[in-house]
Amino acid sequence: MKVIQTNQAPAAIGPYSQGITVNNLFYSSGQIPLTAEGVMVDGDVKEQTHQVFKNLQAVLEEAGASLNTVVKATVFIKDMNEFSAINEVYGEYFSTHKPARSCVEVARLPKDALVEIEVVALVK
Repeated sequence: MKVIQTNQAPAAIGPYSQGITVNNLFYSSGQIPLTAEGVMVDGDVKEQTHQVFKNLQAVLEEAGASLNTVVKATVFIKDMNEFSAINEVYGEYFSTHKPARSCVEVARLPKDALVEIEVVALVK
């Protein structure tokens, strides 16, 4: 196993890694809309989802993967009524490549985020 860590994404806010690679697979921790400096993005769910994808891209790159090698995404949202807005932003990042996905509404996310996404990806 190899621990993945980059300063281009927020540091872990607990006893976990930004991600782990095992053989040719990368498993990300859930990314919430914190900047690399650890500041929560104020704004609507679309702005927060864009920040989540910036974070995912940074940890994927550090792992030697990319959004194009993601095989599975899990999306956690605070309010299922925001699904279409999140899905719109999600589609900007996964337009031609469409990994498998699950989406779940949860009671609460860390730092009261509106969205959190984790991915599994192939490492190049």
